[in-house]
Amino acid sequence: MKNIKRYEHKKVLVLGLALSGVNAAKLLHALGALVTVNDYKNFDENPQAQELLESGIRVVTGGHPVELLDEDFEWVVKNPGIMYNNPIIVKAIEKGIPVITEVELAYEVAESTIIGITGTNGKTTTTTMIAELLNAGRSKGHAYVAGNIGTPASLVAQKATADDEIVMELSSFQLMGITELKPHIAVITNIYSAHLDYHGTRDEYVTAKMNITKNQTEKDYLILNWDQLELRKLAKQSKAQIIPFSRKEILENGVYLQDGVIYYQREPIMAKETILVPGEHNVENAMAAIAVAKLLNQENGVIRNSLENFAGVKHRTQFVMELEERRFYNDSKATNTLATENALKGFDVPIILLAGGLDRGNDFDDLIPTMSNKVKALIVFGETAMKLSEAGKKAGIETIIPVQNVEAAVPVAYELSEPNDVILLSPACASWDQYRSFEVRGDAFIHSVEQVAEEVTAAEEE
Repeated sequence: MKNIKRYEHKKVLVLGLALSGVNAAKLLHALGALVTVNDYKNFDENPQAQELLESGIRVVTGGHPVELLDEDFEWVVKNPGIMYNNPIIVKAIEKGIPVITEVELAYEVAESTIIGITGTNGKTTTTTMIAELLNAGRSKGHAYVAGNIGTPASLVAQKATADDEIVMELSSFQLMGITELKPHIAVITNIYSAHLDYHGTRDEYVTAKMNITKNQTEKDYLILNWDQLELRKLAKQSKAQIIPFSRKEILENGVYLQDGVIYYQREPIMAKETILVPGEHNVENAMAAIAVAKLLNQENGVIRNSLENFAGVKHRTQFVMELEERRFYNDSKATNTLATENALKGFDVPIILLAGGLDRGNDFDDLIPTMSNKVKALIVFGETAMKLSEAGKKAGIETIIPVQNVEAAVPVAYELSEPNDVILLSPACASWDQYRSFEVRGDAFIHSVEQVAEEVTAAEEE
């Protein structure tokens, strides 16, 4: 990593811990900063704060006292989850103290090429695809994934070298807190309305997303979804070279789909149907990944082979297994109707849909058109079981079965299924009524599928 002097002997407040805060504090301490960490959780219940204190870093816990800012800090490094209306952030901004996020620190010390990915949907899948494409067949260097995907960018930036790339998933929360971060290649998968409770307005949310390109120059690249008219207009804000991708329009300067084949600047890359992960949204994710790979001179054969074997990111339309000609997919990350609609549209065979979860007060009428064309049976669970049943009836689904939970849904789904069916967990709801997280819910699905497979195998051997 670069041994920068910017923070040496300077007072920096790291606000909020979790992985990003801990690693930001450690990096700043290593760079010679005078670090104070402030976390809301009490010290006795805060092993991360205890660890930092043992490392010689000052910690203040049990709240966010505004009085801390009387100590003349020169920077505040904010956990992305802390909102900008927090009193200590408001005061910092009033005092003219720069408020940044941990990804900004990562950029400052990184020797590697930075590839930044943002968007409302598809960030994690696209980030993972890009890393796999860049790592395939490689003899030197490595493409690391980091950022919002779970691994702190500041941790990766310390070990990555000039031969490597950091493929950095960037949320709107992180992008609000950048000043100099400049990806050499930036990707915007799509833009929809999201996180308005955090940003206040859609305009603020979009502005945060567009921060990914605000520091780019004509030597950099911005890859974006040309099928969204809004992004075409927003692209005019960027100084970077625009590489568009489209499923609907032939773009000879970008990535496009023609007669079932994906092209990059007139060069055929691969057949759309050979992409292993289902769904038009994943075709778009693959197009973005292809653009990055081609800009970095990856070979077409390597790109094809990688995408033909990419099974998806865990819990995101993840292929689990095929059993007796039935295919099981885990899409536990689908916590809203749009995500479930996209998952359903990805299949051209009958679907048995497993759905339900936390009731946030919404109905599921948005799913009715897609369910009526795709779903042969609906198995519902959780707080929203009755609402989803009503939507299923409106969609004309004859077989609707309520069960206790995901574990109970899987064997029922298998009994209902026939060869060539897809059994899809895509809940359209958050998990918190029954499971600690969507990951726990998805793992429960995978485990239940494995149990059914063991039972089927044992029965065949008798």
